[in-house]
Amino acid sequence: MSFAPEGRALARLFAFSIFRVEMPAMSKPLGIIAALSGLVAVACGAFGAHGLRAVLSPTMLDTWQTAVSYQFHHTLVLVVLALLPAVQGPLFRRAAWLFAAGIGIFSGSLYALVLLDARWLGMITPLGGVLLMIGWATLLVAVIRHRRAA
Repeated sequence: MSFAPEGRALARLFAFSIFRVEMPAMSKPLGIIAALSGLVAVACGAFGAHGLRAVLSPTMLDTWQTAVSYQFHHTLVLVVLALLPAVQGPLFRRAAWLFAAGIGIFSGSLYALVLLDARWLGMITPLGGVLLMIGWATLLVAVIRHRRAA
């Protein structure tokens, strides 16, 4: 596939601008947590699809999938928050840490419930869900209060 000269020039300009633009400061701890959470979510999703499907009841497999889905969705939020320069603000940071804790408690308790068949862990799961909801509410307040730099 060949591009017209204008297309090649545009592609060079685009590539040049990508590599010349300095990325805003990233929250390294949140970036690390987001990357690890994404890694674990992919591993757990694959394990559920290929390793657990034959040994779990449909209900327990659905519980596992719920944990994976919530972990994936909130991991994406963590990635965005880790990359945003606005995360320098305390409310954005607080929301991110609430998401991280919520992921760990919500998805972690569901993973443990399924793997250990420990039904009592189901009582811990709502705490993780509440942390995720508080994270969303905190993010909402952070966005409303955020002022653009002049």
